[in-house]
Amino acid sequence: MDYQDAGVNIEAGRSFVEKIRRGVESTYRPGVLGGIGGFGGYFELPTGYHNPVLVSGTDGVGTKLKIAQGLNSHQTIGIDLVAMCVNDILTSGAEPLFFLDYLATGKLNPQQLSDVVTGIVEGCRLSGCALLGGETAEMPGFYGAGEYDVAGFCVGIVEKNQLLNGSQVNIGDVAIGLASSGVHSNGFSLVRKIVEVNGLNWDDRFDILGEKSLGEVLLTPTQIYVKPILEILKSDINIHGMAHITGGGLPENLPRCLNQGQSIQIDPNSWEILPIFNWIADLGKVEKSAMFETFNMGIGFVVIVPSTQAELTLNWFKNKEIYACQIGEVIEGKGELLGLGINDLTQP
Repeated sequence: MDYQDAGVNIEAGRSFVEKIRRGVESTYRPGVLGGIGGFGGYFELPTGYHNPVLVSGTDGVGTKLKIAQGLNSHQTIGIDLVAMCVNDILTSGAEPLFFLDYLATGKLNPQQLSDVVTGIVEGCRLSGCALLGGETAEMPGFYGAGEYDVAGFCVGIVEKNQLLNGSQVNIGDVAIGLASSGVHSNGFSLVRKIVEVNGLNWDDRFDILGEKSLGEVLLTPTQIYVKPILEILKSDINIHGMAHITGGGLPENLPRCLNQGQSIQIDPNSWEILPIFNWIADLGKVEKSAMFETFNMGIGFVVIVPSTQAELTLNWFKNKEIYACQIGEVIEGKGELLGLGINDLTQP
């Protein structure tokens, strides 16, 4: 017997690496040393920093993978993977430098996984970071036919005196919400349960969702906010804090960027809820509190700025053709998000 008899195809693995090589190399930026195929990826720290701090983040895509695998549509999953990592470290003011991925599957399908990597490459391009390396594991008997899992890891850099850690946020600052592109990559276990209970299919269509099928709407990739946020950080606008709205929604994530003794008052009527969230709430009979604690509800990223710069900030994003609106204000409190009519959640 050999490894292939056990279900691991070494030659398919080599073919996969060659298939993705050109795309990976297209993400390289100054600082990358060496190339694909080594035991590790090498990156030289950028010059010009006086006291640089490295910021790291890791995440996955969750059960959104089930929809991609059910529809055999894998080209955007990689964007989700990169977005979940780079948007997180961005909240500290860090510029993403490089990204690594981990792909695991039961039987390696070079075309399927190369589609996933194509999305990772695109996500790295959108965030300006290099795809420095990765790992592909073929695990027969562990994953079912056509199944795979993905995880990602990124490293960014920020000057220590520019690191956003909550201490810069003041009472009276305002929260500016940036639109999400949809459900992003959280809450899909609930979505899948609603679809299952109602006997629906991913290719079903509903008037409220427009011309796209349910699956197409749900697979809309997570918005990557890196480039506009890095640009506004270099402007005259004073960004005091930022939050990436992921699992736990606004109630759990927005208080994480506040200072001690602060809460935030939100006006949930200050932005338009995307149709997909109304569809989920109506079909699943999901209460408002559960919706806000599970989904981003149309706000994917939040910046905290002085109230005197609120209008300037809104106009800045408008000029960049990025939908933004003032959604709340920082007040005295104990790390709560108020105004949604649900139980207050304190910051961890």
